Amino acid sequence: MTSHVLQSEWERLRPAVFGVAYRLLGSVADAEDVAQDVWLKASAADLSDVADLRAWLVTVAARTSYNVLNSARVRREDYVGPWLPEPLLTGPDAAQPVLVDESISVAMLLVMEELTPPERVAFVLHDVFSFPFDGIAEVLGNTPVASRKLASRARARIAKVKELPKASRSEVGRVLDAFKAAAQAGDMGALIALLHPDAVYVADGGGRVSAARVLVRGAERVALLTLAVTRRAGPDVMRVIEVNGEPALATYREGTLLWVDTVELAGGRVTALRRVANPEKLGHI
Repeated sequence: MTSHVLQSEWERLRPAVFGVAYRLLGSVADAEDVAQDVWLKASAADLSDVADLRAWLVTVAARTSYNVLNSARVRREDYVGPWLPEPLLTGPDAAQPVLVDESISVAMLLVMEELTPPERVAFVLHDVFSFPFDGIAEVLGNTPVASRKLASRARARIAKVKELPKASRSEVGRVLDAFKAAAQAGDMGALIALLHPDAVYVADGGGRVSAARVLVRGAERVALLTLAVTRRAGPDVMRVIEVNGEPALATYREGTLLWVDTVELAGGRVTALRRVANPEKLGHI
């Protein structure tokens, strides 16, 4: 395979390489590093006998990500406050093509975070990328039977998220528009009306910025905190964007992105408000 052909094929297949890495790691920065590492390995390898380049690239990406995932578990133990996946720009704002399906939703990534690294690899490779279990076994260093069992266990855990009613994009967009208007107006009553009585607020500041380090529960408490943080930050722009295949609310001050909010809804009300404010997770947006 010539360098010219490899370059053109890489551009076509890079979304799959980045996609498997992001789903395994929940980090745009780490997934970009994995993709770069895969490209360097592909550039230096003799691929003349490779029948399926996509499978080869995804396998290398999965193996590299698996190593990173194991070390990331150790780093997460020292993470300050709640950890949330790094927002991934999708839709018209995305700088590069992104493979979008329900497996990159914030809710799904959070459930996958609860899986063991081998379970996560087995699920992502088989259920998302349609890899055979003998190929997964090669990545994990086990047997096809063991890989099948890992994927089955992961699937059972993830089924709980898939079974939950999912709000439409238009409904999420409508609620975010109303949330934005209420926050900008300082309207406590309007915010409470948008929040489920048992709503939970999760903020990921990573110790880099001021953010709640514990979960905040209850519509009134979440509304009070939302208004207090909004007043203190003094944002001048709030707009709905798309991250992880879903509408989200981006808040800016003087051109600097302060945080990105994603929500879960039930009955048209917010049950979970997840805010990523760690600047290290926002640079690519």
